[in-house]
Amino acid sequence: MSKTLFEKIIAREIPANIVYEDDLVLAFRDVKPQAPVHALIIPKKPIPRIAEATPEDHKVLGHLLIKAAEVAHKLGLDKTGFRLVINNGPDAGESVPHLHCHIMGGRSMAWPPG
Repeated sequence: MSKTLFEKIIAREIPANIVYEDDLVLAFRDVKPQAPVHALIIPKKPIPRIAEATPEDHKVLGHLLIKAAEVAHKLGLDKTGFRLVINNGPDAGESVPHLHCHIMGGRSMAWPPG
């Protein structure tokens, strides 16, 4: 099976503007930002989407959310607010079958989102 775009970024086969990395997750700026500040945080373990996560993934999923908040702080979004988005499936806007969380901010976000 071929690697996803995100697996290639993790393996450094494709360059990315990395803003955070540890043993479990990698965060980088989105190449097609939908907000003035837009980064993605992904687990290094290839989980296709949140609906396919298992109970054994609880550690990485919790870590992903904690680190998403830390990345938002690092990017200066904690004072005015930020949005975390996880898409699941094509109708939700999922374009890469590797679980990822969008970290967006730097402008007012409307509700409902889409």
